[in-house]
Amino acid sequence: MTGVAVRRIREDEWDAARTLRLEALRDPAAPLAFLDTYAEAALRPDDHWRTRAASGARSDGVAQFVAVAEGSFVGTATVKIQDAFSADYFGRTRATDRAVIVAVYVSPAVRGSGAVDRLLQACVQWAGERGVTEVTLDVHGENPRAEAAYARCGFVRTGEFADGPHGREFELRWAPWDSNPRPAD
Repeated sequence: MTGVAVRRIREDEWDAARTLRLEALRDPAAPLAFLDTYAEAALRPDDHWRTRAASGARSDGVAQFVAVAEGSFVGTATVKIQDAFSADYFGRTRATDRAVIVAVYVSPAVRGSGAVDRLLQACVQWAGERGVTEVTLDVHGENPRAEAAYARCGFVRTGEFADGPHGREFELRWAPWDSNPRPAD
C-alpha cells in the first residue's frame, strides 16, 4: 500500500473506526499495547462507536487521527488533554495540563511507511495548537518495537512508570519542545 494520508476522523466514520479498533485488538501485541480487549470491544453497541467518533472528530479536549490508504483506515492515534490535577488511566496526576496520546495502532500492511510518525506528529501539533506544551504516552516495558517507533519520533522516557494490569508501562514525553520551544501562534 502506498499513499498513506493522516487526518482527523470524521463523525460519520464510526464503523470504519470500530473495524480498525477490532483489528488492533487482534494484533499479537494487543495485550501489551491496549488496556481494552477484543472480547470487550466486540460487544459494544453502535452508539458507543458513534459517540467515540463524534468526540474524536469535534471535541476540543480529544482528537482522533486516522491514517488512510486506498480509502481504508490503516492506522490511528488519539490525543486527550488531561487537565491539571486530574487523574489519567493509571491514576497519575500532574500540576499542569498535558496531552496524552493513546490507542496508537498501524496495520501491518503499512508498518514502515511512516504512518505512525505522521499520526504522532498530528497529535503533537494538535496539542501545541491548544497551548499544551507537555505531550506524553505510555509504552509497555515488553514492547520494544513500539518504544523504538516512539523514540524515532522524538519521545524519550521520563523516568516515570506505572504498574498497570498487564505489567510495567513507561511514560515517554515528546522531547523536541524541550530544546526548541513551541512556536508562537
